[in-house]
Amino acid sequence: MSANVVADKSKEDAGDELGQENMKDSAKDAAKSGTKAAERPEGLPGNKDDWKENFKEDHKDSLNKPRLTEEVVHLDHSKSTALFNRAKEHIPGGVNSPVRSCKAVGGEPIFIASADGPYMYDEDKNVYIDYVGSWGAMILGHKHPRVLQAIEDAVQHGTSYGAPCRAEVEMAELICQLVPSVEMVRMVNSGTEACMSAVRLARAFTKRNIIVKFDGCYHGHADSFLVKAGSGLATLGIASSPGVPEEFTAQTMSLPYNNVDALREAFAKKGDQIAAIIVEPVVGNAGVIIPSEEFLKSMQGLCKDTGALLIFDEVMTGFRVALGGAQEKFGIKPDLTCFGKIIGGGLPVGAYGGRKEIMEHIAPLGPVYQAGTLSGNPLAMAAGLAQLRFLKSGKPNQQLATITEELAAGLKAVGEKLKVPLQVVSVPGMLSVFFTDKEVTDFDLALKCNTELFGKVWHGLIKRGIYWPPSQYEAAFPSAIHSRAEIKATLAAFEASIEEAVGAKA
Repeated sequence: MSANVVADKSKEDAGDELGQENMKDSAKDAAKSGTKAAERPEGLPGNKDDWKENFKEDHKDSLNKPRLTEEVVHLDHSKSTALFNRAKEHIPGGVNSPVRSCKAVGGEPIFIASADGPYMYDEDKNVYIDYVGSWGAMILGHKHPRVLQAIEDAVQHGTSYGAPCRAEVEMAELICQLVPSVEMVRMVNSGTEACMSAVRLARAFTKRNIIVKFDGCYHGHADSFLVKAGSGLATLGIASSPGVPEEFTAQTMSLPYNNVDALREAFAKKGDQIAAIIVEPVVGNAGVIIPSEEFLKSMQGLCKDTGALLIFDEVMTGFRVALGGAQEKFGIKPDLTCFGKIIGGGLPVGAYGGRKEIMEHIAPLGPVYQAGTLSGNPLAMAAGLAQLRFLKSGKPNQQLATITEELAAGLKAVGEKLKVPLQVVSVPGMLSVFFTDKEVTDFDLALKCNTELFGKVWHGLIKRGIYWPPSQYEAAFPSAIHSRAEIKATLAAFEASIEEAVGAKA
């Protein structure tokens, strides 16, 4: 099935395709605000009256070329290659974030020109069903009408003030409403900044120095976090980063994820010196790894017993795995929470928040200093508010959970059909495929997966119009706008790509 002709097939599923209600509601909102609803280009799923008219013209060359996902298509990437060669002259490695280099899969980066809904278009006018979604930010898909309209309205008043604005107050109120553990929140500009600031606050509040993290969990590139981190560090095979003095990491303990015995032993030895545990409540930076109930409860209990703080890094999981994040899904109430991605609607953003008695230690109310020129930026706040307010209806999260479940079930069936060792791990809105016959419950097991096979399958997916994260150690992010038709096309592409990679016969 073609990534460009999915619409023909999707007509058969018109009554139950997911994401349609999302798009219809968005078009109604646009109409109410006096803006013209966007027109969907020919060959893509959805009501074409819901999408911008000029989109079809911009992409007519690629949209008019049927691409069958079961068949290998030799794509032209000449413009991406030329841009990459230019980029390498002035950007280290030619990219501004390591995973984008595609080194882990033995390839070169694909330069994206535009995106819409569940699709991305590269500089050579190739089209892909997108499962990166700006690494989780685009929970409603690309160019969602509500988000675009909010940005367009906000930019009319200016791009940055360096002074307080109404939108940041409304954002703080909404986050505290949706996440009950958060009583006060401070806006920052990235997930790295949020985690770094939360740890500083925890150390100041507890008057202790040691931070506990877990192998494979990535909390940004602040010095104290670059100890057995996942994400790009795992992809590039770097255990820690040069340029980080040992003194900075000496106060960081990295333990095996899901290992309750190791956690208890650490607290038995150093409990009165531990300021906080910081953890991805669902690991996304070593591939998706789900915590055990015992692991979560042990963290909560040990922190309560010793006076350490529990920090949930919900930069990925926040508002995605559930409206109230992983803490809602698992029924755990952390002391501090870090946010990013979704609260910016695709614009740079981060935030950290928690109990009032802790947050009141932040300047100017308290002595813990943290500041930022662009914190609470009016454009990012407007985009994030539009996205969160739509999520608050509950419909997108329901759609996202269903879509993820169908994709996960289909991938498991593909593995069984082809008799390939394959583990599919998922929570609503996040999914990973590990080529192994063992359940992946920690970072060490993730590292033992067949990354060579993953790389071959990734190239097969690209040739069939599927943009999957270019690393075994990154989560895939479906959006609420992905339809059943796109899931079917994705499963067909996976089956053909795995067959090709292992040399199996259909």
